[in-house]
Amino acid sequence: MADIVDTAVKAGSFSTLVAAVKAAGLVDTLKGTGPFTVFAPTDEAFAKLPAGTVDGLLKDIPQLKKILTYHVVSGKVMAADVTKLKSATTVEGSDVKIDASHGVKVNNSMVTTADVAADNGVIHIIDAVLMPA
Repeated sequence: MADIVDTAVKAGSFSTLVAAVKAAGLVDTLKGTGPFTVFAPTDEAFAKLPAGTVDGLLKDIPQLKKILTYHVVSGKVMAADVTKLKSATTVEGSDVKIDASHGVKVNNSMVTTADVAADNGVIHIIDAVLMPA
């Protein structure tokens, strides 16, 4: 099995996320022992952001790191566990809201694919970029 970064690269639909992780210097962290739970926005999710947002973030590394770490929860939280939660504390430090009443929503983003296994955690694919307050 591959780590979270290599799993995302192989999936082919996370080129923006992988580029952002590289720009923010978080590759080694996400290749670390973990375990980590990553709510991973697809390239389509990043494309929904207002024009210029991604380019602006790639130039503002502290803000980029804040947003990326807001997508990561310490520990391996599988879908069966996520459905029992109302919130989860991110590596960034603030909480994401979890609503499992109609599918699973993390803040305003839907989980489109859950439980993508990696050897140092799990990826849940989401349809929107999560923004910390």
